[in-house]
Amino acid sequence: MNERSAVIASGGSPSQKAGGVATLVASSLSNQLGAASGSLAFPVIGPLGVVAVRQLVAAAVLLPIVRPRLREFSWRQWWPVLLLAVVFGTMNLCLYASIQRIGLGLAVTLEFLGPLAVALLSSRRKSNAVCAVAAGAGVVAITQPDASMDYAGIGLGLVAACSWAFYILLNRTVGQRIQGIQGTAAATGVSATLYLPVAVVIFLSQPLDGFAITCAVSAGILASVLPYVADLIALRRVPAQLFGVLMSVNPVFAAIIGALALNQELNVGQWAGIALIVAANAGALLLRGGKQ
Repeated sequence: MNERSAVIASGGSPSQKAGGVATLVASSLSNQLGAASGSLAFPVIGPLGVVAVRQLVAAAVLLPIVRPRLREFSWRQWWPVLLLAVVFGTMNLCLYASIQRIGLGLAVTLEFLGPLAVALLSSRRKSNAVCAVAAGAGVVAITQPDASMDYAGIGLGLVAACSWAFYILLNRTVGQRIQGIQGTAAATGVSATLYLPVAVVIFLSQPLDGFAITCAVSAGILASVLPYVADLIALRRVPAQLFGVLMSVNPVFAAIIGALALNQELNVGQWAGIALIVAANAGALLLRGGKQ
């Protein structure tokens, strides 16, 4: 996931909404293509190296555009930014490590339990219990518990989900205390700074591999830069609720790309699990949006 969560959407005309929807779908596709591209570099630099490059690329693009006034931040503003930076880095690292172990489609779907949990807990509607049950059934269908299951990969996916939930909550705090998206940009810069020594050690400890670096940079562009720009444009045209529902297409894209591009085939039960979690996420957002 990336900095998009910090931006608040507004409505628009039907034609604007149609364009916004198309842009958001393209953004989701780009995000998952970026994750797939990054996974191709795992054999050489591992998930840690890919995430380090992704964070550096995101900061190199975002900071010059936003130009946050860091010297004017008070400690009350800085502490949630620092936490956000840590959570952001942890979320991406756990997601990519999970992708390495259990595949793109399943890892991304498990990660989406994070925003689903936030949506369910922020509303007290009894009907949300149905969404929770559907999500739970989806997790069981995806993991298909048995002696040979990759518990570490599933656990990393769930840590990524928890990180995304905290990311959403921290973004609310940052958005309330810092104007615009300066806080998110600052958090991206801090995260990149933390990962810079990691990138230096990884690339100095082994010969440079052009293909791996290209894949990692592509992950940064496709999964951070392009989605950020696309979402920034689209969020001015579509309501926040519609944006949240459309984000549910990410696990579907991840599963399809994983199957077609990475040969990560899923069985019928796992596809059903993905469908259940997507439906639960969309249902929770729709119910939350309808609450008066």
